[in-house]
Amino acid sequence: MKCKQIISELADYLDEALDPILRNTIEVHLEKCKDCRIVVDTTKQTIEIFCNSEPAPLPASTRLRLHEALAKHLRRVRA
Repeated sequence: MKCKQIISELADYLDEALDPILRNTIEVHLEKCKDCRIVVDTTKQTIEIFCNSEPAPLPASTRLRLHEALAKHLRRVRA
């Protein structure tokens, strides 16, 4: 397995949504490839930090722009 394949399967690997054979193939690669192991570990840590943090409140001006952009997008989709 090549590094690019590891990256393309990363989300499913971290979600434990891969079949056992593919998961094992990735784990064998990670044992040998320091770069991919760093990417996997860093991604895991980022997800943990994000999941354990409180959402930052949006400033009123940002919230208004977001709502306007969503409304504009919905009008285009429905047209």
